[in-house]
Amino acid sequence: MVINPELSVVVCVLNEEESIDLFLDTLTPILEQAVSSYEILFVNDGSTDKTFEILHQKAIAPDSHVRLINLSRNFGKDVALTAGLDNVKGQAVIPMDVDLQDPPELITEMVEKWRQGANSVVAVRSDRREDNFIKRKTAMAFYRLIGRISKVDIPQNAGDFRLIDQKVLEVVRKMPEKARFMKGLFAFPGFKTEYVYFHRPQRVAGETKWNYWKLWNFALDGILGFSTAPLRIWSYLGAGVAVIAFLYMAFTIFKTLVLGVEVPGYASLISLILFFSAINLIGIGILGEYIGRIFEEVKSRPLYVIEGIYDSHDQQAEASDKCA
Repeated sequence: MVINPELSVVVCVLNEEESIDLFLDTLTPILEQAVSSYEILFVNDGSTDKTFEILHQKAIAPDSHVRLINLSRNFGKDVALTAGLDNVKGQAVIPMDVDLQDPPELITEMVEKWRQGANSVVAVRSDRREDNFIKRKTAMAFYRLIGRISKVDIPQNAGDFRLIDQKVLEVVRKMPEKARFMKGLFAFPGFKTEYVYFHRPQRVAGETKWNYWKLWNFALDGILGFSTAPLRIWSYLGAGVAVIAFLYMAFTIFKTLVLGVEVPGYASLISLILFFSAINLIGIGILGEYIGRIFEEVKSRPLYVIEGIYDSHDQQAEASDKCA
């Protein structure tokens, strides 16, 4: 194991026993050609299958390039990725998925752009043909929305698969927020950024851990974490409703003075009450989302808990103990 390798690859895994061997068989030859030295840092995010056992054996093997961080339970992918970024040793870092939907072949091009002076090299999906209609449309709507309301330029159709150097990594490490929208955190530092484009293939093994509910919460974290626009919108909406209410009040007074008092309609009254009650509840809900995030931040609990870190030194230590 090289102490300060040229490149670190961070891979977060959750119940991926079927994908690990194929992933390493595909990735390792590419890394051997692309860089002078490397490490592959797996972060086991509370797997319940044989993922830990498989990775543990690979990590403690003599002269292994694999390191393993085993979290004490499932903390979620973005937090697991943070644990990996906090413990990498490489001069540059590439987070990627174990399912080979992030093509390892792009690493050579990413490293080349980094050597030419780029601080960050972002892999962008050139199309989303593999996604179903609903996912394509919702993803498009999300990226358009966050692109307009966020002050940070977050690339569209880009995931965590990218290369970042030590400058970017140090800034990311200084951002301790609990609700971690990693695409935004990676984009926040700025610096010189280059792009590579690819067509994302189907998963090679196992099943995705994402569903529509998780994707919704992921989008919500991104919007609320990188914009105060939802709060501002309700300020504008409140002002607009107040103007309409004032005009309606003036019209009612004028109508009463000119035409006399009419019996008010029950249906219109109930409709107005329900409408404004709904607006109030939605506004309170938006406030609650922000307040909930403030509550999580002020508790200052650790983002993650590490059960252990394993590499080839563990095997060497065990051999030394036996000799002693």
